[in-house]
Amino acid sequence: MGVQKGISRFTFPAQGSHLAKKVKVCFNYDTSETIFGKIIRDDAVAPFLTIIELNDGRIVLATECQFSVI
Repeated sequence: MGVQKGISRFTFPAQGSHLAKKVKVCFNYDTSETIFGKIIRDDAVAPFLTIIELNDGRIVLATECQFSVI
């Protein structure tokens, strides 16, 4: 658990231009195995999180994979 300034019941970080964009994702730099997804969070300010929902329903952080906007 934690506390992040700027996130509360009434406030949320401004979102960047990749929000809701479709992406192609791979893991461990293995581009021979990819999966598609959609960016569901793209913080333009702190805490600068990018979160992707994969087509199979899993949720991953951008720090856990490699992705490209399609």
